[in-house]
Amino acid sequence: MAREYVWLECTECSSRNYRTPKEMRGTDRLELKKYCRAQRRHTVHKESRKK
Repeated sequence: MAREYVWLECTECSSRNYRTPKEMRGTDRLELKKYCRAQRRHTVHKESRKK
């Protein structure tokens, strides 16, 4: 199983708040609604690769 860690980045303030493992074979990019500490509310977080 090819699993890799990806970062979840807030779409509004661009801060990386969460890191989660993900199966890399044939999957779409993650998009979850998570809590952002900078915004102090739930926002959409999208997957971004670690730089």
